[in-house]
Amino acid sequence: MFNKLLIANRGEIAVRIVRACAEMGIRSVAIYTEPDRHALHVKRADEAHFMGEDPLAGYLDPRRIVNLAAETGCDAIHPGYGFLSENADFARICAERGIAFVGPGADVIARMGDKTAARSSMIAAGVPVTPGSEGNLADLDEALLVAEQIGYPVMLKATSGGGGRGIRRCDSADELRTQYPRVISEATKAFGSAEVFLEKCIVDPKHIEVQILADSQGSAIHLFERDCSIQRRNQKLIEIAPSPQLTPEQRAYVGELAVKAAKAVKYENAGTVEFLLTDNEVYFMEMNTRVQVEHTITEQITGVDIVREQIRIAAGLPLLYRQQDIQHRGYALQFRINAEDPKNNFLPSFGKVTRYYAPGGPGVRTDTAIYTGYTIPPYFDSMCLKLIVWALNWEDAMDRGARALADMRLQGVRTTAPYYQEILKNPEFRSGVFNTSFVPNHPELLHYSEKRHPSEIALAIAAAIAAHTGL
Repeated sequence: MFNKLLIANRGEIAVRIVRACAEMGIRSVAIYTEPDRHALHVKRADEAHFMGEDPLAGYLDPRRIVNLAAETGCDAIHPGYGFLSENADFARICAERGIAFVGPGADVIARMGDKTAARSSMIAAGVPVTPGSEGNLADLDEALLVAEQIGYPVMLKATSGGGGRGIRRCDSADELRTQYPRVISEATKAFGSAEVFLEKCIVDPKHIEVQILADSQGSAIHLFERDCSIQRRNQKLIEIAPSPQLTPEQRAYVGELAVKAAKAVKYENAGTVEFLLTDNEVYFMEMNTRVQVEHTITEQITGVDIVREQIRIAAGLPLLYRQQDIQHRGYALQFRINAEDPKNNFLPSFGKVTRYYAPGGPGVRTDTAIYTGYTIPPYFDSMCLKLIVWALNWEDAMDRGARALADMRLQGVRTTAPYYQEILKNPEFRSGVFNTSFVPNHPELLHYSEKRHPSEIALAIAAAIAAHTGL
């Protein structure tokens, strides 16, 4: 097992990895830039190293990070998610320096990060994919030709895209002409590549993803699925495990497809295979070669510590589990509590957290890096915590989620918490039958009351009195 591990990330995922290292007897090394000087992952790691004044540059320089790992005696690097987690060059540099990369190899990252190469790999493996262009589009004329062949609507996608960026739906040739240069521009700025491809748009699908684990000995298993259909503009809001919408037969089928996909590319470590489901048809969408934000709910229903397994696999150890050992129990939901104002088109609401009180009780977990007095910087993702709830059945899981959201106190910034409370009241959501059109089809969810909690009013009055009296 490793002696020392560098965490090439920040925020709650960095804290999550610190905790896993502590349980495994591994010393943890954090990195940070100026805005994160007082961040929780810096406080919790065994040691922390400053990477410069620029908010982002220190987290995005693979060679500097690997050099730091070598200088500090680290024998492994965990990339978390985002930043360099799916950067093949980063994994390659780690291998060159003899430092274990907690993730798949560089070749697999490159192949599955290239959406057209991933599609080709899945077709060869017998995994169903959506109809679309055979490779990258040469120009707009080819895009129009392919779209005419497969029929509108179509999805124009950045080949190196991810995180919901570089994607546009086009319902007509005119829209395709308009969106083509925009996707090219966005792809170039966000991913450094102008390559795009085209797929048939699967209208109002269910978004289902399967968690897999695979070791260097050739074993691969799945940890069942997560339902990510509750999303806004391709950004996930609430995730559920397992999906309340799948039959046992569908669950077994997508799990088998995910394992087949992993074995086809000789995958190692944790990964997620994402599918679209509609009219009893299943289509491969993409593979994420990293730990997912929503790995927490899979941990809740299976009892498997995914980050711990990632580290074990990277150390060359075999999986602790066989497929028959993996069972799921109950339902878990994860709410991404973002510092955003839903009533103002989800505009980011960065600033100082004047009060934070984490919910608790049976079946409640919070993964976060915020605390009272912490200032949420404007340079990074707006997610400030993940609230996870678990219960034995779907109804109780929703009720527990509503209770936990009401228990939580997060003041000083606006968040998406009240919006999620409205979702939990919605009959369609409570029925357990919904798809990716749920959020745009329910604009009334934004009409929630902004009545302040009595404790928040009392705090404001106390602050006013203190200011008036000069305290």
